[in-house]
Amino acid sequence: MRDRALYWRRIKALTLLLLLVWFGVTFGVSFYAREWDFYFFGWPFGFWVAAQGAIVVYGLLIAFYAWAANRLDDLHGVVEPPDIHEPRRH
Repeated sequence: MRDRALYWRRIKALTLLLLLVWFGVTFGVSFYAREWDFYFFGWPFGFWVAAQGAIVVYGLLIAFYAWAANRLDDLHGVVEPPDIHEPRRH
């Protein structure tokens, strides 16, 4: 039971860390976008980061969470139940 509590503590810490990164990207970049007054690939850098860079970071956050959660699952021996829609193999 102690191992299960450690697993959930680590998953919650990972989630909190990634939510803080998400918050920083979403609100921090938008707040300071006007101060970044130079052009990047023909667009103002602040606009580019808010429009394109944030989406890239969100995708990376999702991929990192999936990788890290699967690694924690393996480390703690967590096994997902089989999918009920998966056809049976005989």
